Amino acid sequence: MTKELTRCRWCGTDPLYMEYHDKEWGKTTHDDKVLFEFLTLEAAQAGLSWITILRRRDNYREAFAGFDVQKVAKFDEKDKERLLNDAGIIRNRLKINSAINNAKLFIEVQKEFGSFNNYLYSFMPGSKPITTYTGPHVSTPESDAISKDMKKRGFKFFGTTICYAHMQATGMVNDHIPECSFR
Repeated sequence: MTKELTRCRWCGTDPLYMEYHDKEWGKTTHDDKVLFEFLTLEAAQAGLSWITILRRRDNYREAFAGFDVQKVAKFDEKDKERLLNDAGIIRNRLKINSAINNAKLFIEVQKEFGSFNNYLYSFMPGSKPITTYTGPHVSTPESDAISKDMKKRGFKFFGTTICYAHMQATGMVNDHIPECSFR
């Protein structure tokens, strides 16, 4: 007899969503490359559904140099035009410009803190992920503080709600429901 899997309701029955939920969402990562990928993807998602971005994720990887922050930070006007003409991503000039600007700022944060991971976790209680489930949220005091500081540094498309989604995606907070098989 096999045990039936229980998932968080938000992922529904879409195979791509279920795979993302099961293998990535809420799994702690300290890899700056992954943190930059989710910074870029979450910002692109602003005002859209996550599945819209998830379905374009491979296109984003190709368009944004495999999320190599050093390369993205050097994107120029030619790259911006290429991205604006890429039907595989969200062709929003402000979001594209912000991705490039955010890459430059990401590198500045890495220099200041040793890594972007160190920076993010400096806002976390005890510099550790939050693993106690307290119900669904769209923001927390931590996401408020991170997004406020990032805004002050010049980051775009990273308000508290997007920041909290980033925290969920990268395992800074584990928001799998208590009965979820993947908690």
